[in-house]
Amino acid sequence: MSKDFERRLDSVLPTVAARFGTPFHIYDERGIQETCSAFEAAFQHTAYREHFAVKGLPNPVMLRMLADRGLGFDCSSLPELTLAAQAGAVGHDICFTSNNTSRVELEAALRLGALITVDDVTVFDKLVAIGDVPETLCFRVHPGTGGAEVGESYLGKAESAKFGVPVDRLVELCARARQHGVRSIGLHMMLGSGFLSYQPFLRSLDLLLEQADRLHESLGVAIEFVNLGGGIGIPYRPTEDVFDLPGLGRAIHDRLARWERRHGVPRPRVLFESGRFVTGPHGVLVTRVVNRMSKGREYVGVDAGMSALMRPALYGAYHHVTVPGGADRPLEIVDVVGSLCENNDKFAQQRELPATREGDFVLIHDTGAHALSMGFAYNGRLRPQELLFRRDGSVERIRRAENEGDYFATLDFAPLRLAPSELPVGAV
Repeated sequence: MSKDFERRLDSVLPTVAARFGTPFHIYDERGIQETCSAFEAAFQHTAYREHFAVKGLPNPVMLRMLADRGLGFDCSSLPELTLAAQAGAVGHDICFTSNNTSRVELEAALRLGALITVDDVTVFDKLVAIGDVPETLCFRVHPGTGGAEVGESYLGKAESAKFGVPVDRLVELCARARQHGVRSIGLHMMLGSGFLSYQPFLRSLDLLLEQADRLHESLGVAIEFVNLGGGIGIPYRPTEDVFDLPGLGRAIHDRLARWERRHGVPRPRVLFESGRFVTGPHGVLVTRVVNRMSKGREYVGVDAGMSALMRPALYGAYHHVTVPGGADRPLEIVDVVGSLCENNDKFAQQRELPATREGDFVLIHDTGAHALSMGFAYNGRLRPQELLFRRDGSVERIRRAENEGDYFATLDFAPLRLAPSELPVGAV
């Protein structure tokens, strides 16, 4: 969360909360557009396209805003494809990068003309069975042990990763693709997520260019584009540095230029599938204190829980927490907790914060991506509303909070029953 956004939000927070109630996620239009401009500037000398990862912030208002800035979309499910299409994306505006992909999903991606990323040979087999192998395909590559030096990867180790085509099977698969009419091939690789250094992305690029060399030598194939996925991190902790996007842009441009001179073939275009970097720092979860509790620890109970932001509970992710107006108060060590019947329903543990009382605002920073979209309805604790802080200073609701009607909606259905006579003999 930028200091500018924090300052602007603090000035209107009581009025906004009085109108809309708490809790809510609020996103900063100005900050998001500035990040889009930063991408454009960093890659002004490189043929590139950013495909925003819809899973990060699947709100139609936000997606239309990003489409207006020229971004495409990275999708991995049927609803995400629908959202991208509703935002105006057509054809290769959409990268369909999925895994364990079903035939139904592939058929939907084909209808939209999306750029399909083949994550496994079975995905290609399904395209062949459908009878509609696109002329352009992307192949996601798992580097085996080649990417190990960048550190722990969410993609998994070579022997246990569920993502990507193993490098030793890539040439054979691309040869099959050529036999089925594929004329334009791209390569995809993402070594991990949340990196604050750009070295892992250069390592991904180097590994992809190595595979491009192999494919050119073996099949005469010129790789048209490389997709470096998402993974650009944001400084969740105040002590962390902001990712050097201009440095990444310069380094990628230089690497591709050297590669082009050395091999005498045109350099590939560069694609990204960022989500967190584009919107993550420009969202805040606004909550109120509903209880102060003293037990083995001091607890600040707020009116949101892990249904609104589950990253801290899911894998111990850090989100900065502040108390507006608390600068002059004494500090105390507290856990900031929600109301679910789970002891890990905590936004912060043993965090030093200004002393709070019931009714105070508490801000959970950097919830502009992978926050509400990861929510769930366990315990009947439902997901909150989303607001947008516009450049002109207005604030509008862009998603209402879930209610009991939503919670019970799937219990309203037409009866469906198999009679005993319809079941196999001996089943009953």
